[in-house]
Amino acid sequence: MKIAQVTPLYEAVPPRLYGGTERVVAHLTDALVDLGHDVTLFASADAETRARLIPVRDQAIRLDPAPLKSDLAAHMTMLAEVLKRADDFDVIHFHTDMIHFPFFSRCADKTVTT
Repeated sequence: MKIAQVTPLYEAVPPRLYGGTERVVAHLTDALVDLGHDVTLFASADAETRARLIPVRDQAIRLDPAPLKSDLAAHMTMLAEVLKRADDFDVIHFHTDMIHFPFFSRCADKTVTT
């Protein structure tokens, strides 16, 4: 099965410090790879995963020293990238609250939100 994992961009996957959701995404993603699934992780470039990584920003937001950054812009950019590739996946698993709802209505039947 081709699965996309879409994680929040606040922390690396797995997180360097605190980050409950990102830690769960890391374990889930690697477990799905171990089961033989074709998994793609949309995350920051500092993620460590056995899945295919699509880096959507250079560094997780919270530890990024840049003075000007927008978490909303970062997440919208990631969602645009996921939407461009939506047809490549059987399941798209969002861990990003509900921000993706209006953009993925055409393929809602293959999305999961936690």
